[in-house]
This record gives sequence, structure tokens and C-alpha cells, in this order.
Amino acid sequence: MRNVFAFLLALTLCPAAQAESALPGVSAGLSIPEAEPEPQATKSVEERLDTLFSQLKREPNEKAAQRIAGKIWQAWFESGSASIDLMMKWANDAIEAKNYPVALDFLDQIVVLEPKFAEGFNRRATVHFMMRDFGKSMADIERTLQLEPRHFGALTGLAEIMKGRNSKQLSLDAYQRVLALYPMLRSAQKEVSDMSEDLTGERI
Repeated sequence: MRNVFAFLLALTLCPAAQAESALPGVSAGLSIPEAEPEPQATKSVEERLDTLFSQLKREPNEKAAQRIAGKIWQAWFESGSASIDLMMKWANDAIEAKNYPVALDFLDQIVVLEPKFAEGFNRRATVHFMMRDFGKSMADIERTLQLEPRHFGALTGLAEIMKGRNSKQLSLDAYQRVLALYPMLRSAQKEVSDMSEDLTGERI
């Protein structure tokens, strides 16, 4: 499962371009996703996300899609609170140091203070996953998806947990939901292709 941990951590904590190349067994950094600076806009976060997801779904170029995904991650990280942002940074630092109990302490406070901040739950789901507490990870993934049904990072986590439980069809379903949002995500494309072949072979 160690390779799965690396993959999931890369997807949730790394720039979209890094996450795309963070296949199992390849280490990656933990920096906040980088994207081109957005001009001062009057649009709300939700309005910007709607526009970005529309662009992401139509974008046929892999690198351009990665840049759009990076902007989506940036929008997800906008808590609207300086104190929450600071605690998220401290949580990230603790995760990078593999001090997961400390990371959980910060994330527990974040989700209490900002219960509608989806990324707080998604980040906590990742930490629970790293600690092999898949039940709690699933609970936080479900909460993340209630708040942001388009969260392809959380959906990837769901797919990986189902895959680890050998629930191939459920894993495939989750990865197909990822691709419906982010069609150019190569890692998800490969998982869908591989699992579709496996399931077809099992039915023969």
C-alpha cells in the first residue's frame, strides 16, 4: 500500500502537473499547487470554479488541462480566513515531516471552525489514509464530496480505497467520475483502462 500512499498524497498536496506524473513509487513534493496568477476578479470562488471546470472538461491538451487543474486546486485552497490558511500551512508542514498526529490536530480544528471548507476534510482524509485508517478517510471523503461533488482529488482517494479493498467495479466507477470532470488526467485514464480489462477478463 506504500505506493498508493505516495500516489494519493501527490494528487492531493502537489501541483496538478506534478500529480499527473506522480505514479506509484515516484516521490513528489508537498507544495501548494502552482498556477498562473489570476487577475483581480469580481467573480466568486464558485463562479470561477464553474468556469474552470467547464474549460477542464473541454480541454484536449494535456499540459493546458494541468494548468487549469492547478487553478482549480488554488480555488479549493481559498478558505477565506487567514487563520485557517495558517493552520493549513502548519498541517502541510506536519504532513511533509510525516508527523500525522500533529497534522490531524490542526485539521480537526479547521473542520470545526470552517465546516463548509471542503479542502479541510479532503486534507484530513488524506492524513487518515496515510495512517491506514480507511474508515475515517472514507468518512472525510464523503463529506468532501457533499461539499464539492467535483473534487477529483477526493474521488481519486475513493477509487484507491475501493481498489485496495478489491472492489474493482466501485473503483472503476469512481475513476470514471474523475474522468468525467478531468478527461485528460492520464493516471485516471490508465486505471480505467486496466480495470476495465481486468473486469472484462473476469466475466469471460
